[in-house]
Amino acid sequence: MKLIFASANRHKLAEVSRIFGPSYQILLPQDLGLDEDIPETGDTLAANSLQKAQFVWDRFHLPCFSDDTGLEVDALGGAPGVYSARYAGEPRSSARNIEKLLREMEGISMEKRTARFRCVVTLITDGQVAAFDGVCEGRIGLSPVCQEGFGYDPVFIPEGFDCTMSELSLDVKNTLSHRGKAMKQLVCHLSQHHG
Repeated sequence: MKLIFASANRHKLAEVSRIFGPSYQILLPQDLGLDEDIPETGDTLAANSLQKAQFVWDRFHLPCFSDDTGLEVDALGGAPGVYSARYAGEPRSSARNIEKLLREMEGISMEKRTARFRCVVTLITDGQVAAFDGVCEGRIGLSPVCQEGFGYDPVFIPEGFDCTMSELSLDVKNTLSHRGKAMKQLVCHLSQHHG
């Protein structure tokens, strides 16, 4: 089955392709010639995820899905949340986002550094919309470790681990990550309804 992933991020494409496996061909919109930016103007993860999927569906009328992900830090009242990718402003920079996050968390003890990654995935097939949620609990480390991965992975320590998300293999990461959990629900849904 062919699916369009409403993203321009090849890191994410690699991650989700492993979850979907060989029965699915996952394409990015630019693989089909779309070179305009996909809008993300919602004020919630669910609104952004739906907006991106709807944008791609309206262009191609092919099965498509999108995700929107945010980091929710309890000590910061749930920030950066929906603004995670642009936390330090434009142009987007994971390194600057991490710097800002660590600055704002200075002096907060390890036990109060609880946080979670939340991912909302929206699927549109035949004009029908389905949404899936994934959450990964953890805490924010004191400084970035290992620059592998992307986003906040170098400072996010998943629950039950002593290392950051960026130090985990892709397979381990996919078993516990917010995106991995939401995408597995999506694959399960597809195999039940479109298999």
